[in-house]
Amino acid sequence: MRNDLELDAIIEDYLLGKLNAKETEAFEQLRRNDATVDHKVVSHKFFLESMETFAGQLRLKEQLNQIHAEIDVESLANALRPHPSRVVQLWRKHKSAIAVAASFLILSLVSIYSIQHSSKQEEHYRQLSNQVNKAIKTQNSLIRKINNNTTTSDKPSVQNSFGGTGFAISTNGYILTNLHIINGADSLYVQNSKGESFKVKSVYTDPQNDIAILKISDKHFSNLSSIPYTIKRSMSSIGEMVYTLGYPKDDAVLGEGYVSSKNGFIGDTTQYQVAISVNPGNSGGPVLDNNGNLVGIISGKPDQTEGAAFAIKSKYILEAMRAIPQDSLGTNKLSANKKSLLSGLKRTKQIEKIQDYVFMIKAY
Repeated sequence: MRNDLELDAIIEDYLLGKLNAKETEAFEQLRRNDATVDHKVVSHKFFLESMETFAGQLRLKEQLNQIHAEIDVESLANALRPHPSRVVQLWRKHKSAIAVAASFLILSLVSIYSIQHSSKQEEHYRQLSNQVNKAIKTQNSLIRKINNNTTTSDKPSVQNSFGGTGFAISTNGYILTNLHIINGADSLYVQNSKGESFKVKSVYTDPQNDIAILKISDKHFSNLSSIPYTIKRSMSSIGEMVYTLGYPKDDAVLGEGYVSSKNGFIGDTTQYQVAISVNPGNSGGPVLDNNGNLVGIISGKPDQTEGAAFAIKSKYILEAMRAIPQDSLGTNKLSANKKSLLSGLKRTKQIEKIQDYVFMIKAY
C-alpha cells in the first residue's frame, strides 16, 4: 500500500511538472519498461483532466441557475395565460436572458460527451446532463408558449435516457456493450435488425475498461445461428482497414476506416484510435477487420474531433468473457470460434451476415 501511495505521488508530481530533468528522465524510462506504471499514468492524467472538465461544468451550471432564477419561468407562464396581450412585452423583456441561457445549455451539452473510464466520473456527467436536459425542457416549453400564444400544456413523452450498440458473443443471448451506456438504468432492452425488442439484464461489468455483458432474459428470444466473426488475439497494425456497424439512429449505420494509432485517449494502451466517423449511439459497436476478426469495441470519440474514434482492444473483450461462467455461454460462443465466416466476402455480404448479431441497446 505504501509503495502504491508513493508511486501515485510521483505520478502526480510528474504530470504537474514538479520533477527535475533527471527525475523526469528516470520516470519516463520506468514507464517504457513497465506497462502497469504506464497505465497508471494514463489513468491519472485522464482523472486530472476529467476533474478539470467537471469543474467547468459546475461553473456553467451555476451560471445557468442564476440566469434561470432571473427569468422566473413560473411567473412568466402564469402571466401568459390570463394576459395574452402581454406576450410580446414579456418576450422583449426576457429574450436576452433566454438566449444566453440557451447558449450555455448548448455549450454544456457539447462538452459533456467524452470518453468514460470511471463509473463515478460517468455518474457525475450523467447527473449534470440530466439536470441540463430538464432545464432545456422547461425553457423550450416556455418558448413554445410565447411563440404560440396558447394555454395548451405540453404532453409528457417517454423517451429512452441512454442508447447505444451491442453485439452477440454467444448464440444464446449474451451481448457485449459499453458500461457507460447502461450504467444507472432501471430497465434494459435490446432491439435486433428486424425491429424486435427483448428484455435483458446485466450479468457482468468491467468499470476499468468500460465493458458490460448483458443476457437476454426474454422468453420470446430464439437462439441465433453460429457467430460469424472471431476475436482477434494479436495486435492490429497502424493503417489496417476496419469497419463498424452501430445504431447512432434507428437503423444500423456502417462506418469504415483504418487503425490510426495503437494507443487511444491520451496514450491509453487499452484502446486503439480508429479513423472512423462515429456518433454517441455507435458506442458499444464491434470493430472488425476485413477478414471478420473482432478488433475492438467503439467506446467514444475525441472532443471537437471529427472522423476519429477510440476502440477498446479485443484483448479486454476476451478477458471480460472469461470472467463469466463459460458453461453459461453454451457451445456456440465467440471465444470458441477458430475461423471467421466473413473471410473472403465482399463488404455487403459481410454486413448481411453480421447484422442479426448487432443490437441497439435501450436503457431506461
